[in-house]
Amino acid sequence: MAKIITIKGTAVVGADEILVADSNSKIPAVDGSAVTTMAGGNITGTIPTARLDTGTTANKLVVVGATGLPAVDGSLLTGIVSHTTSASDPAIDTNPSGGVGSEWINSTSGKQFICTDATAGENVWTCSGGGTTGDIVPYAFQGKVAGYVATHDRIDEISFTSDGNATDVGNLATGINTTGREATCGNSSSTHAYWSGGYGPGNYSPNTADVIEAITFASKGTAVDVGNLVHHIRDQASSSNQTYAYIHSGLRAASDPTGAAGAYNVIWRFQMVTSADAADVGDLTAVVARPTGHSDPPNAYGYSSAGGAYNASAHYNVIERYAMSSSGNASDVGDLTLAVSNASGTSSSTHGYKAGAYEGLMTNVIEKFAYGSSSNATDVGDLLVTVHAPGGVSSTGFGYTCGGGTSPSVAKTNNIQKYSFTTNGNATDVGDLSSTLGPSSPCHAQV
Repeated sequence: MAKIITIKGTAVVGADEILVADSNSKIPAVDGSAVTTMAGGNITGTIPTARLDTGTTANKLVVVGATGLPAVDGSLLTGIVSHTTSASDPAIDTNPSGGVGSEWINSTSGKQFICTDATAGENVWTCSGGGTTGDIVPYAFQGKVAGYVATHDRIDEISFTSDGNATDVGNLATGINTTGREATCGNSSSTHAYWSGGYGPGNYSPNTADVIEAITFASKGTAVDVGNLVHHIRDQASSSNQTYAYIHSGLRAASDPTGAAGAYNVIWRFQMVTSADAADVGDLTAVVARPTGHSDPPNAYGYSSAGGAYNASAHYNVIERYAMSSSGNASDVGDLTLAVSNASGTSSSTHGYKAGAYEGLMTNVIEKFAYGSSSNATDVGDLLVTVHAPGGVSSTGFGYTCGGGTSPSVAKTNNIQKYSFTTNGNATDVGDLSSTLGPSSPCHAQV
């Protein structure tokens, strides 16, 4: 049966009626649910959000809210570079989730840092400003730029980047007499060098000192008095971590309040800050004079090796260590190959080194021992010049033995001798200190 179709002159939307465009040439509102194969590109207008399948799960459309995109998993996105912006610098324990290559920008200083070693708790953040002064690195006893030695009133800088003569860059402020003082010991933080104790040349007793002085690596110049040791002392040894300087053993003067002239077995420490006095935190196993010091900050230990009796009648080859993390006594962990005193001490990241010595035996032997609970030393080379009471400084790859005496009496040298931490062997002469003052120890400090 034929369908009857109604044709009207006005727009209609009823069944069986022909659609007629309105006066704007538009189709009136009709139900288009049965329309198929319509090209989506021809559809205009806004589709209400309520009509869309939105959400943050699979196969959903993500809708931008008033404050931005909702939380979605972007782990599959590629080519996106991000950075952390903070009002302060990163720290060694700032562990970046992105690992090596992570970027950090200090919004206060404008400095940019890139993580170049992502070791948890010991990260290295390299500053893009050039040089190493802005880098954020774990403290290491070994220096990258220079070492500093002090004897009498003079402070010399030894370059770790090129061989050559030392440069006079400052002075100790406190002297027993006009020529300064000898037999001090040195410590270093990441920003300062410290020297403490000592005595005046020709005035072994009672003119010892208890002063602690410091310079900044940035400005150098004349040292500033920042504190005092527990008592006057000379010929002591030292070790350092980033926070504390440790002093061990040494000799006391006849005028010392603890009694007659003699040797100490003490372990003292002071905090390397603007002003701080030393405190007694432990004892060595033996009472020794003129020992050697070594530092192992990553494992939080200081070491003492060699040394002798106060009257030089006996010498020791003992290696002792003490914990830097808390107060306590030292323990015997090994032996040197020679029983001597008045040697120079240096430290790699894994071993302690002793070079040269005197007190009954002039020697040019270089020995090393592994850091650990128990380890004897081995002979690994010889100094070019045999010296006693030299100073020792440590770079990341080399030990330096500086100055000292070339005979048991008055002869002195200003030689700077260098030996490798990576390859066993003899030392080479790489330069000279700015003077031959000595023979008592120039003292170590690194940056």
